[in-house]
Amino acid sequence: MKIQTLNGKIALALFVLIGLTSGFYIYISVQSTQLYQQEIQQKLNRSLAQHIAKDIPLLSDGTANQAALEDLFHTLMIVNPSIELYLLDTKGTIMSFNAPPGKVKLDRVDMVPVYSFLEEGNDLPVRGNDPRSPGRHKVFSAAPVFENQNLAGYLYIVLGGENYDTVVEMIRDSYILRLLFWIGISVALLSLLVGIISFYWLTRRVRQIGSDVEGFKNSEFKAPISLVGWRRESVGDEIDSMGTTVEKMSQVIVDQFQQLRQADITRRELIANISHDLRTPLTSMRGYLETLQIKKDQLSSDEQEKFIELSIQHSDRLSALITDLFELAMLESPDSAAEMEYFSLAELAHDVILKFEVKTSRKNLQVSCDIPQDSPSVHGDIAMIERVLENLIENAIKFSHQGGALSLRVAPRDGKLEVKVVDTGIGIAAEDIPNLFQRFYCVDKSRSARNRSSGLGLAIAHRILQLHGGDIKVSSMPGKGSCFFFSLPIAST
Repeated sequence: MKIQTLNGKIALALFVLIGLTSGFYIYISVQSTQLYQQEIQQKLNRSLAQHIAKDIPLLSDGTANQAALEDLFHTLMIVNPSIELYLLDTKGTIMSFNAPPGKVKLDRVDMVPVYSFLEEGNDLPVRGNDPRSPGRHKVFSAAPVFENQNLAGYLYIVLGGENYDTVVEMIRDSYILRLLFWIGISVALLSLLVGIISFYWLTRRVRQIGSDVEGFKNSEFKAPISLVGWRRESVGDEIDSMGTTVEKMSQVIVDQFQQLRQADITRRELIANISHDLRTPLTSMRGYLETLQIKKDQLSSDEQEKFIELSIQHSDRLSALITDLFELAMLESPDSAAEMEYFSLAELAHDVILKFEVKTSRKNLQVSCDIPQDSPSVHGDIAMIERVLENLIENAIKFSHQGGALSLRVAPRDGKLEVKVVDTGIGIAAEDIPNLFQRFYCVDKSRSARNRSSGLGLAIAHRILQLHGGDIKVSSMPGKGSCFFFSLPIAST
């Protein structure tokens, strides 16, 4: 069965870790205990072979003194049955031993450990061959055997013989060892249980985050996650930091979804408005052209000319609307940015006023420019600011009465240069002002159609000033005119 939960995986990892650690510890403990016992045993019996070889004549005429050896074997087996004696020649060949036939499996003993044991200063334990168990090595005591002051062989005493092995096996099955084994198992299981409980408690916040994120998903990202009882800022640990990050991330996601929903609503409204505003001139133009096609023989030249002129006017209006839509789409693109530079706002304002000289003359408007010639330069995108001025002045001309007045004023204010476009037109009602800069918003639909307004000019001006880090504002009274104004930062000297 595959473990799915984090707590289960941590518990499994802890179980494996405790098991491996306990096994390794037991193995090291057993090995180190055995080595310690062997070291103590060898140190205590280091001079045993030397005393025996010194006090008892083990050789006679170069051969084993069987009578002395039999007596020695008998005595030592009574005193210490765990040791085994072997008489070796100078090359390690076994000359004599006390064991039933077939018990001793080796004919000779490796002398390298014997030489190492006899050399003073070497670390103990030193283990050598066990003649009764080939492949096994045990601690021993050894001493050279002399005859007539000549080296004739070695006395080799295995300190842990077969009887000792049997006793060790018995001890391994003892009650004390079994008790210690079960105590060790109990301690390991208790440690595992405590570890599982501790990890379960430590991971409770991770489970809370997972539960809250799941609830956040099920709520369709409408409300941000709020973690209750969470430690904030620098006082918490990594999980607290992750939780606060999840909180902030959920708020960003909620905001983005709200923006997407609002963008979808705006998109639907935009499509509806575009469809309506494009359909109106197209329908009118089609009507005039169909009339010309059907009744061209019945219409006079002046009437035909009038229909053609009206069709051209609707075509121009359609072209202006498409141009404004394209420009607004470009301005609202995330990649859109103002190309900032320093320029003279006074010169730009005069140039824009001159562009509308013909239109202002047709309405007999009194145009005034209150622009000091020594006005400082400003920082902005000259092409975009020119577009703002054009849109504001064109709107002022459209909605001004015949013989009205229009003024363009530029003056320093609070470290910036303020621009005002003032007219004496029909004005704007207070309830219409909050929506004035939305796309396609028209105060009066019939008036907009009559004056061929796209409803995008103020939206374009508003977006341009947003790209400059500013805003456009308006003050107006119905029947008395309007004042649109904005500010640009003065160029630093």
